[in-house]
Amino acid sequence: MSRPPSAREVVLDAYESLLIADGERAATMDATARAAGVSKGGLLYHFSSKDALESGVIDRLDALVSADIEAMTSADGGPIAYFLRTSVMENDPLDRAILATSRLAQGGNASASAALRRIRERWGDALRPYTKNAVALDLIMLVSDGLYFNNALEGGNIPGPVPRGAEMDALIAMVEASARA
Repeated sequence: MSRPPSAREVVLDAYESLLIADGERAATMDATARAAGVSKGGLLYHFSSKDALESGVIDRLDALVSADIEAMTSADGGPIAYFLRTSVMENDPLDRAILATSRLAQGGNASASAALRRIRERWGDALRPYTKNAVALDLIMLVSDGLYFNNALEGGNIPGPVPRGAEMDALIAMVEASARA
């Protein structure tokens, strides 16, 4: 039986959920404490300010990206295939951390904007050894961006094609053929 998440993680989860659902302005300290089911004092024990809470989300993102890069570089199908397959949002912890940090960045948070640039650079650095040049790396990154963006369109009035199965395999094969070193 696994241990329940620490109160700190519960608070971060609540703040992340508020950011994603309602945006940065609605994700106040009081709203976060309520959503986490802790007192304001309990929240302040772990995060002394809203800046500290924002830093907690960004730190979580950095840790999740580190784990993602480790998984990517050791993936059976190779780093390019892993990166493209995981560019389709699955509402996993990494996706949620990216969305929450994006909401902070949209609200003008410079640290969040810098964190988003940094993770893109880190993914690029991890993929670079598997590509023939900078243009090939750009191709991979832009296809990834398109997959992520189109995933957000899926189910709405605008068709958002997200390849699955054999279609995804064919897309990956095409990108790898163009990009591999």
